[in-house]
Amino acid sequence: MGNTAEFELIKLLLKKGATVATAESCTGGMVAARLTSVSGASGAFKYGAVTYCNEAKHTMLGVSTETLDEHGAISAETAREMSQGIRNVMNADIGISVTGNAGPGAAENKAVGLVYVGVSSKNYSAVLENHFEGDRISVREQAANAALELALAAAKKLSEE
Repeated sequence: MGNTAEFELIKLLLKKGATVATAESCTGGMVAARLTSVSGASGAFKYGAVTYCNEAKHTMLGVSTETLDEHGAISAETAREMSQGIRNVMNADIGISVTGNAGPGAAENKAVGLVYVGVSSKNYSAVLENHFEGDRISVREQAANAALELALAAAKKLSEE
């Protein structure tokens, strides 16, 4: 498996006795699949939700209707609420979120390749705006990579309590 972000993240979470949960839209579960591909992941991975539609983002994760109406599903605000929501719902130490437009056409008047990845923990929160290039598959893969790297950064900041 090597030193992939998912391998490093799972190993670090296991070492710290911490957990992670994912909330994905445009990646459709790719982040969760990569995490669960790591041997021993069941000790750290709690849950993966594919919240593709706004209704799922709202009812499952608690993303506010105001956020969805004002900023849209493809926004930093939605990514932030998704990562916080999945962390809270699953009582996980880290929540990861991905929302964006993988193509092939524009969505919400937002360009193909615009993807927000978010991470939330007790002492760290971040959302990154990304502009990926390539076809749908490539955008989704790049988004999953970005989400795992951001989650690894959050895991490194977890306290040893």
